Amino acid sequence: MNVRLDVDEDTGVAVVTLDRPHRLNAVDLGTAAELRDVWLGLRFDDRVRAVVLTGAGERAFSTGIDRDAVVPQPASPFMQDDPLLTVGPKANDLWKPVIAAVEGMACGGAFYLLGECEFVVAGADAVFFDAHTAYGMVSAYESVLLAQRMPYGEAARMMLMGTAERISARRAHEIGLVSEVTEPGGAVSAAAACAAVLAGYPPGGVQGTVRALWAAKEAARAPAYAQAPHLIALGNLPGEDQARLFTSRPAARPRIR
Repeated sequence: MNVRLDVDEDTGVAVVTLDRPHRLNAVDLGTAAELRDVWLGLRFDDRVRAVVLTGAGERAFSTGIDRDAVVPQPASPFMQDDPLLTVGPKANDLWKPVIAAVEGMACGGAFYLLGECEFVVAGADAVFFDAHTAYGMVSAYESVLLAQRMPYGEAARMMLMGTAERISARRAHEIGLVSEVTEPGGAVSAAAACAAVLAGYPPGGVQGTVRALWAAKEAARAPAYAQAPHLIALGNLPGEDQARLFTSRPAARPRIR
């Protein structure tokens, strides 16, 4: 199993952990399926009234799609399969509050998950970045989600600068991407404390508020998402060229701001 679910029945809080630390918690097709199953299962689990989402180990929350994952695509340019579109709680109709706890790196496809959480708590050593442009890819769905969570200029800079820059937890807090910064290693406990508060409130009011907050974002997100497949089809380099850039780009220390 690549996704671990732990339920504290006393507090009503579940912790969902991406459990692939050897792959920096990257999401392969099996992990994507497990995430969908976990979110769907939590809809029916009345023991759970709030959720914490995190990644195992200290190095990464998640680095997005596993580079070794093979995603078959239809031959038609009008159809595109993206396994990450259905890995988040909102995509699976879960309206119990989900709080992300980030330690280490969160990048690329990790934003499909962070973008569907209510808020983010990060350890002081966490960093956020998106490598798409550096490897000849369009950052489409990730950009839509991040543009709704932080000022446009900050989202644009992060998505366009690729591997050259990383946003520190401190800076992420300053621009609103992160709601709280803890000591390194403290993100899960801080997120769980918030989740316990939410789990202690009447669930109807909490879940209705989550749904209302998401509705405010949904009106802009849906038409933006509709543009994403075409932008990806037009802007992405062929897969072999992406792989060449990934393996040949000289290692450089990114600027952390």
